[in-house]
Amino acid sequence: MPEQALAVDDDPAVIGLIQTVLGAAGMDVVALSVSADAPALLQKKKFAVALFDLRMASPNGIELSRLARSSGMNKMTPIILLSDDPVTSAVSEGFSAGASFFLYKPIDKGGLSKLIRATRGAIEHERRRFRRVALRTKVALTCAKQELAGETLDISLNGLLVQAARTLPKGSSVEVALYLSRETSPVKGFGTIMRVMDGNQMGIQLHPLAIAESARIQEFLLPLILQEPTEARAMTS
Repeated sequence: MPEQALAVDDDPAVIGLIQTVLGAAGMDVVALSVSADAPALLQKKKFAVALFDLRMASPNGIELSRLARSSGMNKMTPIILLSDDPVTSAVSEGFSAGASFFLYKPIDKGGLSKLIRATRGAIEHERRRFRRVALRTKVALTCAKQELAGETLDISLNGLLVQAARTLPKGSSVEVALYLSRETSPVKGFGTIMRVMDGNQMGIQLHPLAIAESARIQEFLLPLILQEPTEARAMTS
């Protein structure tokens, strides 16, 4: 499935150029000319890269950058601010809001293409972080001093899809103990219930793990992420 980019600019010519360049790079572009439509998308959809016009009607590119950085889905998404304002204060304000890169108008295809190539490392990192591996293994969730045993259906570097005998309310903070093998102690951390689905399934976004725990889960998952998709793996009984 092609990566998706979000482009928000009230200039149709700019939007057309972005669609042409990113389309040639193999990306689908969700293009918005009304910035008020962007916040809802940033909250519910993960994008490989986002391009915001710096000076739009509210919310402008600065405000959208802040919103993206506060969103669980796009906290680490590369953000390109499109600007015709090269003054130092505008640049400083943009980077403070969470922008990754600036691109000054008028935009040309060559400059935009080079910048998209420069973001590929960050895009690939994010793609791996969110890519799910089908994996069935034990997990224990603790919420308000009550423990709930479950099983993962899939895992990414960023979260888990868990099935249990019952679900916890959306928004609940949980302590997570993830058993990657029978021989080792569980990876421990904290997360938030982001989705509750039929079949007693819960989508859990992991909070940043301690360095040692993060290294363990990355060492385990990255070889699986780099493989072609396979059927769900059962790691523990």
